[in-house]
Amino acid sequence: MRFGFFDQLPCDDTQSEQQRFQDILAQIEVGDRAGFDAVWLGELHFGRRSSISASPLMILAAAAQRTQRIRLGTAVTLLPLHNPIKIAEEAATADVLSGGRLELGVGRGTAPIHYLGYNVPQEESRERFEEALEVMLKAWTQESFSYQGRYYQTQELSVVPKPLQKPHPPIRLAANSPDTFTIAGRLGTPIFASPLINPPDKLREYLGVHRDALGSEVRQDVALMFPIHVSDSRQQARQECEASLMHFFKAAGERLKPLSTAPVKSFEAFQQVLERLERVNYDGVDRRMGVFGDPAHCIERIKALQDEFQMDEFIGYFNQGGLIEPTTVRRSMELFATEVMPHCR
Repeated sequence: MRFGFFDQLPCDDTQSEQQRFQDILAQIEVGDRAGFDAVWLGELHFGRRSSISASPLMILAAAAQRTQRIRLGTAVTLLPLHNPIKIAEEAATADVLSGGRLELGVGRGTAPIHYLGYNVPQEESRERFEEALEVMLKAWTQESFSYQGRYYQTQELSVVPKPLQKPHPPIRLAANSPDTFTIAGRLGTPIFASPLINPPDKLREYLGVHRDALGSEVRQDVALMFPIHVSDSRQQARQECEASLMHFFKAAGERLKPLSTAPVKSFEAFQQVLERLERVNYDGVDRRMGVFGDPAHCIERIKALQDEFQMDEFIGYFNQGGLIEPTTVRRSMELFATEVMPHCR
């Protein structure tokens, strides 16, 4: 099993944006030295307390200059919001600058404010996503190409630079709504998923849907994200991370609230997510999806999650909410890398 870590870089009113960018770059350096396989950065907009990671590819390009081996991933690039030619250029540039270490996670996102801010109708998100992905793959793999879609058109265009990885950087699709698991399977695409979006019983069901849609000739590749904090004891882990974790769920609920009345059918699942967020507490997170405690407990918990979900990559969110002291975050990561990961590979 591979091990990665995720961040969406929230920035509280008490924090400076400059310092938060330095925090995540230092965290990625720790991950590189400690032996993590990948870092994954989210793309979110228009909400400082939720995230200042508006351009994860830029952060990853900076991280590439400070690291040697760790894979550098987006989780996810919101394709419907952007011109796919521009994303193809920027992703290829990041791949070249990193020596071929880019992993491009792609998806549609959930927050209505993203679509309002970019003046893109949210009901067009799926069609825009599918066209954008097709355009990007052509831009990377063909010397010149033409494309005539509903939203994107081009004629005999040569896009440079090309990615260092051939035929292109690995693509991973965020699967949240039920139909996306099927679409990812038909495309033969590895996926991200989270028990935050779909509760464990539904997530197991949808992973089966993805596996069946892949067909026998393609191996399933699933990366799942879980909140995590490693410390000297279960009590100390709770003391260090509970306030930040609850801050995250409160902010997430505020951002998802407009979806409870959204007419977009494919986002119906998020109405149930909102209901769960309003009831969330630390004990519930710890019981259902969290990995909080001393190394021995974390080893046991991860092995149980692996048995339950058969994941290929465990992605830990080490500072969910962004309020944990950076030195504490780094210590948690180092404990995880030295005392947990070797027992769960």
